[in-house]
Amino acid sequence: MQIKLTTGHIFDLNEGETLQDALKRNGVYLVASCGGKGICGKCKIKVIEGKYRTESIAKLTPEEIEQGFVLACKTFVVSEDITIDIPKTSKLVVGDIIEISRTKDLFELFTSIEKNIQPLINWLDIDIPAPTLDNNLSDLERLKRIIEEKGINSMEFSLDFVRSLPEILRKLEWKIRLAYINTDAGRKAMFIKSREEDKSYGIAVDIGTTTIVLYLVDLSNGKVIDTGSTYNSQIRFGDDVITRIIQATEGGMLDEMRENVVEDINNLLQPLLEKYNILSDEIHSAVIAGNTTMSHLFWGINPGFIREEPYVPVLNSFPVWSAGKINLSINKNAPVYTLPCVASYVGGDIVSGVIASKINLSKKISLFMDIGTNGEIVLGNEEWLVTAACSAGPCFEGSGIRHGMRATEGAIESVKIIPGTSEFVLGVIGNKKPIGICGSGMIDALTEMFMNGAIDQKGKIIKNKFTERIKEGFEGPEFILYKDDKREIVLTEVDIENLIRAKAAIFAGISLLLRETGFTFDDIEKIYIAGGFGNYLNIEKAIFIGMLPDIPREKFRFLGNTSIAGAYMCLLSENVRREAEYIAGKMTNIELSVSRGFMDEYISALFLPHTNIELYPSVKNILARKNT
Repeated sequence: MQIKLTTGHIFDLNEGETLQDALKRNGVYLVASCGGKGICGKCKIKVIEGKYRTESIAKLTPEEIEQGFVLACKTFVVSEDITIDIPKTSKLVVGDIIEISRTKDLFELFTSIEKNIQPLINWLDIDIPAPTLDNNLSDLERLKRIIEEKGINSMEFSLDFVRSLPEILRKLEWKIRLAYINTDAGRKAMFIKSREEDKSYGIAVDIGTTTIVLYLVDLSNGKVIDTGSTYNSQIRFGDDVITRIIQATEGGMLDEMRENVVEDINNLLQPLLEKYNILSDEIHSAVIAGNTTMSHLFWGINPGFIREEPYVPVLNSFPVWSAGKINLSINKNAPVYTLPCVASYVGGDIVSGVIASKINLSKKISLFMDIGTNGEIVLGNEEWLVTAACSAGPCFEGSGIRHGMRATEGAIESVKIIPGTSEFVLGVIGNKKPIGICGSGMIDALTEMFMNGAIDQKGKIIKNKFTERIKEGFEGPEFILYKDDKREIVLTEVDIENLIRAKAAIFAGISLLLRETGFTFDDIEKIYIAGGFGNYLNIEKAIFIGMLPDIPREKFRFLGNTSIAGAYMCLLSENVRREAEYIAGKMTNIELSVSRGFMDEYISALFLPHTNIELYPSVKNILARKNT
């Protein structure tokens, strides 16, 4: 028997094997918060064709059941092949090819800044004299005396640490390896292990509004062992941070949202631990990078006042708390470092990005952009840094767009209209049949449609052009990018409006930062672009629609996911962690939501490419040639 995926992949299925186990055996991982017990409802898939039996329908709605959705962990194939479709929200991505290919460059980036590996955890080997009737000091006092003899004073011991002390000291016969961290007040004991246990691993995690990425790292040499990524389960509470803040506070969902993101991280980590035969107790530290709201939600801290004037978070600099406080599936006493935030809408992910781009180490003026859900921008050099968040929305990451998806296999990544025809040439990630369109494909489509007269300067579909590709949908006009006997991929007029708003917010943010600091586009030496779809972004087309400034192309450089890159470097270096705190402290935030200047810039940018075409001389020349 075989499993056939709508993506074209075919896998063998063993008799008596669940769909989830068969997929996992073939390297396709599903979200499974309950561990395959059939109670969380997150591993749902859609059966297109074939007979099956299922033992649980937990969390599935009547509509989903009618449409053929089942839980993969409790579904078995009956006597014949089966064809299934896996929703994007059910997928985990383990060992992402793009991320793995970058890990060598990532370590080289780390060594260009820091030569020595200095993890969060420090180790101290101790031989403690066993107690006797003549020497019956308490266990803790006995430990403290030996530590002080080694020149370490002011060690702090938590209640959890002290509770575990008597059993572990005697089990290890008083010969121990003590794990401790450095704090502003001194040092803090975290846990004790055997000296024979020489393995030590850490995880770096990027908690994005739309996606979560995890790196499993060997702390002995800095090597990235493997990576994983998935959708942030909080997305069901809303696409953007404002909606999630409302749900967390007014909706009373704060605890559930915290549990969701922790489950997502645990679900990403578990298959990696199984794959490499690593114990969860061997994960000795974690570093988390996310925007301010995501960082608050991760720790279960009320984010409510982030969205209310004067836009104040509970904290920007986070203490180092232990993993057990939030049920992270690593050593329960492992320290968890959270990248510091700058303001309500500029978080640790952007501090990470500054570290990864190294704009804080350069004399030249550079611009760093993280084009994701929020669209944060940093302008500056080694002497000063100014930042702003220009809420671009999640559409470039696939959310809020009818057929939008992440830049993964099956996504349309490039679009080209053959001149003089209505034929499209589509580039699809993985060279498979398209199942959706990612951010770079959307930008390409807007460019090609505008250049070839399918939409006007406001993004409205022109109905007397490409008539065979235009249809009336329930939201209004739709433009068909791809169609076969199974699916149709369109950009609706509403999609186009959302994309134009997003690109306008990004350009307006850049323009305002330059205006506020007295610089122009010509003063920028480099523009560093980070974010989920930056790997596939066509600079020329991003300029053509007015998202990026019309400056020499050699000034642009793609950096990929800098949030995870900065988290990785912080995982390996105390000096980099100190630099992160310094960067967050010195960065000046401009609050765009109360800036009249930003609104003026934004309204001017709500056209293709801009109301002032003189800002885009290269686009003006292209359009002039097209019209002659």
